Amino acid sequence: MKEWVLNYLGTLGAWGLFLGLVIEALGIPFPGGLMTLLAGILVNQGKLDFYHILAAAVLGFNTGATAAYFIGRCVGEPFLLRYGKYLMVTPTKFNQARNWMYRSAPAFIIFGRFVPMVSNLTPYLAGISRLPFVQFLIYNFIFALSWSSFNLGIGIFFGHHWESIVPMIHSRLPLLALAVLIAYFIYLFLKQKALNRI
Repeated sequence: MKEWVLNYLGTLGAWGLFLGLVIEALGIPFPGGLMTLLAGILVNQGKLDFYHILAAAVLGFNTGATAAYFIGRCVGEPFLLRYGKYLMVTPTKFNQARNWMYRSAPAFIIFGRFVPMVSNLTPYLAGISRLPFVQFLIYNFIFALSWSSFNLGIGIFFGHHWESIVPMIHSRLPLLALAVLIAYFIYLFLKQKALNRI
């Protein structure tokens, strides 16, 4: 997989990363994180330009997520429940993710995207729930910039030692994102409880 991605990026460069992250953002199983990380290694080696790669990653992720948002908005919940199996989405996961979206869109879009399986649903649910598009775009841009910078940074700074670091990061990062999401919901709950006492 590593060699294929490196050859792909070496041949197509920023456009290759852009296309890969459009697919990733649509929720289709694709090694977008690995591709971004390996692009960072190529940046470190001077084979790719950092700013072009970062722009391609952010633009690609936002393009794919925007398409998914409008699919959710135009086609709606029945479509996602029927074809969700292709995105590895069960009805239970769908309902859980929808509840998170209704409680707090910013936290769900920014931090929920780091949680496996939930990330596939995020742009579709934002469209289904009729979250204002500009609001969705802002939150998604924050996530895309953070996620792209993080993965590129790992590739740039750790270079050839990435094979020993990536499994640790990808196993702990979803747990950290989930912890932040839960802490945020606890904060909202306590805040609401305090307001009800007044």
